[in-house]
Amino acid sequence: MYGIEILRDYPLGDMVARYVTDGERKQVGLLLLPADLPLEELYEKKEIVDSLIQVKFTGDIYNEAYAMGNSMRNGESVRRLAFREQRESEEDGRLTIETVMEAPGKYEAVHRLTWRRGDPYVRISCALENIGDGPLTMEMFESFSLGNLSPYQRGDGHEQLFVYRARSVWSQEGRMERIPVEDLQLEPAWEPHAVRCEKFGQAGSMPVNKFFPFAAVEDAEHHVFWGAQIAHHASWQMELYRKDEGLALSGGLADRDFGHWMKTLAAGERFETPEAIVSAAHTDSLDVFTERLTRAALEGFERAPESERELPVLFNEYCTTWGNPSHENIKKILDRIRGKGFQYFVIDCGWYKEDGVPWDIGMGDYEVSKTLFPEGLEKTTQAIRDAGMVPGLWFEIETVGSAARAYRNTEHLLQKDGAVLTSYFRRFWDMRDSWVQEYLSKKVIGTLQKYGFGYMKIDYNETIGMGCDGAESLGEGLRQNMESSADFIEKVKREVPGIVLENCSSGGHRLEPGLMGRMSMASFSDAHECPEIPIIAANLHRLIHPAQSQIWAVIRQEDSVKRIVYSVVNTFLGRMCISGDVTELSAEQWRAIDNGIAFYHKIAPVIKNGMSFRFGPKIKSVRHPKGWQGMIRVGKEEGAYVTLHTFGGELPDAIEIPLPEGCPENMAEVYAAGVDTVADLWIEDRVLRYRPKEGWEAVAVRLGGSLRGGVSEMDSAC
Repeated sequence: MYGIEILRDYPLGDMVARYVTDGERKQVGLLLLPADLPLEELYEKKEIVDSLIQVKFTGDIYNEAYAMGNSMRNGESVRRLAFREQRESEEDGRLTIETVMEAPGKYEAVHRLTWRRGDPYVRISCALENIGDGPLTMEMFESFSLGNLSPYQRGDGHEQLFVYRARSVWSQEGRMERIPVEDLQLEPAWEPHAVRCEKFGQAGSMPVNKFFPFAAVEDAEHHVFWGAQIAHHASWQMELYRKDEGLALSGGLADRDFGHWMKTLAAGERFETPEAIVSAAHTDSLDVFTERLTRAALEGFERAPESERELPVLFNEYCTTWGNPSHENIKKILDRIRGKGFQYFVIDCGWYKEDGVPWDIGMGDYEVSKTLFPEGLEKTTQAIRDAGMVPGLWFEIETVGSAARAYRNTEHLLQKDGAVLTSYFRRFWDMRDSWVQEYLSKKVIGTLQKYGFGYMKIDYNETIGMGCDGAESLGEGLRQNMESSADFIEKVKREVPGIVLENCSSGGHRLEPGLMGRMSMASFSDAHECPEIPIIAANLHRLIHPAQSQIWAVIRQEDSVKRIVYSVVNTFLGRMCISGDVTELSAEQWRAIDNGIAFYHKIAPVIKNGMSFRFGPKIKSVRHPKGWQGMIRVGKEEGAYVTLHTFGGELPDAIEIPLPEGCPENMAEVYAAGVDTVADLWIEDRVLRYRPKEGWEAVAVRLGGSLRGGVSEMDSAC
């Protein structure tokens, strides 16, 4: 209707990047299309080109029709841009497409799309250079923007477009929402005039604390998904935008309205946005689509130490000692778990605390406790190595507790409005400060090197909030500080070669793909002993790769075998970690754990290389779940496995799970308590059927062979 023309198509494996333009306006937009659903021509609809560059400078005119305070998109700063050129290059199997836009005499913007051959996603970022004579102050600059969602719809696609976003709070991460665009009031008006906008995200240094930095749009009629994740560990936003029959999805840094961000560029200065991971797919499965995005963080995993290749099991002593590790209790644990298949042994928080001081207010000085470790950590780390494990150590790098001397080092701590930024009993290092970098190099890197640690758990238990002093805006101060934190992590990796890094933030507050790409794994939740763990773990399959999702099985002396099996099966949904009363367990209890560890080692290749599918009713309450949940993960050539959990409420006589295409239909092994593989569990007509006895049970089935006899290994073991 408005003369949108195709500028160029670029084939990207099973996707096509289509650049469109309005010749009159000289604007350029980006569509991402599934290659198996070609669209030779664009359907005419009441729509203009939505610019792939979205930027707003102070003083520039906003878009019309109620945009101010709502959206900064498509204002004067964008309208001033005109297409100059498009260039492509390829190096080491990566194709880069750069679209150059220019506001003559003022600024140049470059949209960069990078695709690695074979990947089901692209990486998109934008850069802007001030080519004028004076300063320019940005108050919005987004990483990506996809327009015309969906090009397969004639008109506005009413009742066929759905938005996905994932809510995440402490101990309840990754709750997915599917919302019709009409429920978000993203229908166009009778005349394409008023700005419609749904903006969401997170302000602060915990980027996964309300929402996960993810959004997707589904065309349910044509079975197409578009979506993105933002790789940024400070404030971020996603924005769904509409004025006409087109629908746009964009995101990146949280803007001035949402994230208190402004950035001033001097003449000749350049600024780049964080990356967005973006994909499109022809599928009716959210599981299939989101798996395309979660693969991106594995690029960092590909560079992980050799020890990570087989997804080894780890032991963390936190739920054993509760912040009071010592040489004596660690040695006692080692004597009990030696030879049981653990590769990492992590000394968690408290190793530094003074007598009578809780662990969570003592961090920052990081001097080894002479009471807990009277001979230092040398003897303890050697004992861990003698037991055949790699020693690991906990740090909360960026914060200091109120009992630490560092707490009073105010000249090196973050400030807000001229006062030291304090959250209850924590303060925050100014990671931009060279003195802080040197101090942490000595305390953190020096300790890792001195004692030969090969694993580090990086925790972070409070958020800075909207930002800090030291830059032109609170949001920019936050961004700079968090970038400096990431730089320090990279320094750790350089100076401690082969170190394995764990990303923890009171559990899952930092699961975003930027940090996940820098580290091997993350412990997703502090709800270690709670029955909702398998629900959270399954939810996160759609947001982080399970090979990076560390899941704890906390075993207590009073646990029945049934409860132990429930806890251990949880870990099959990601990376296995064991903690708890391991020195006090019976032979029967240990037999259940040992069998679970053996089962995990067999399915580890599927965890690493498979595809996940969730089955079961929607769980309305995570805290008081009812019903059941089934997860199938199908490997490429490694077989498959199923985890089944029952919860409270009424259960069906038989749970039925259809086996996905490519999934073997023979049971090779069952891990359960009291399950008869003839009467209770069987496969018929490519449907796995399980007859539940009661709630709060867990069963794991490895597929791809033939079951020896009619009774599971767990039954015979227990």
